[in-house]
Amino acid sequence: MKTHFSFKHLLFLGGAVLYSLQSSAVKNPVDYVSTLVGTQSKFTLSTGNTYPAVALPWGMNFWTPQTGKMGDGWAYTYDADKIRGFKQTHQPSPWMNDYGQFAIMPITGGLVFDQDRRASWFSHKAEVAKPYYYKVYLADHDVITELAPTERAVMFRFTYPETKNAYVIVDAFDKGSYVKVIPKENKIIGYSTKNSGGVPENFKNYFVVQFDKPFTFVSTVSLFRSQFPKTTFFRMRSKRKETTQVR
Repeated sequence: MKTHFSFKHLLFLGGAVLYSLQSSAVKNPVDYVSTLVGTQSKFTLSTGNTYPAVALPWGMNFWTPQTGKMGDGWAYTYDADKIRGFKQTHQPSPWMNDYGQFAIMPITGGLVFDQDRRASWFSHKAEVAKPYYYKVYLADHDVITELAPTERAVMFRFTYPETKNAYVIVDAFDKGSYVKVIPKENKIIGYSTKNSGGVPENFKNYFVVQFDKPFTFVSTVSLFRSQFPKTTFFRMRSKRKETTQVR
């Protein structure tokens, strides 16, 4: 008896094999999710107006890579090619903007604060964006950044090249924000008062940033004629592919 396979049969078999391979590779439904969906948006055209949030369900804070300038409601846009920092955010929509935000950014080489100059080129080919995990390679600084959320905070892991000038910037932005360094504990504390309105006069978002390595250099910067330091640089020595944990 002869058996004849039509193009439809072959197409069906090919689709079944492909589905089987995909199903075996994905063990958890959340792995089907890409948080980049909806990020190819801008002021004049929305495809979702989302950002690649890293957070637990009903988490106290969300975290996102930041491609837009400080105060831009479109904090991350898919067509951008530079990351300025990794921001704690409470933003419900770009139209309402953010409040209580601050950013962390790993850099190498020179000591640079300006958000345009510290920004690093990145590619979506070297980016992983899941609800529970984000990873990207910052090409200009040769640093791999990874984020994983907790209920109220986040865990960072920075993988630096071999350098004597591995920096981390903690930027509390403007409007009276404040940072304080506690070198003996490898820790900083502070608060962000950055907001877009609709908050009480005494609004503050307090934060603690804990490092797993001692600092070899610390510098604070005050802008906008503020009496308080609002940006801090930390320098550490790093061997090639050595990681730094920040939480």
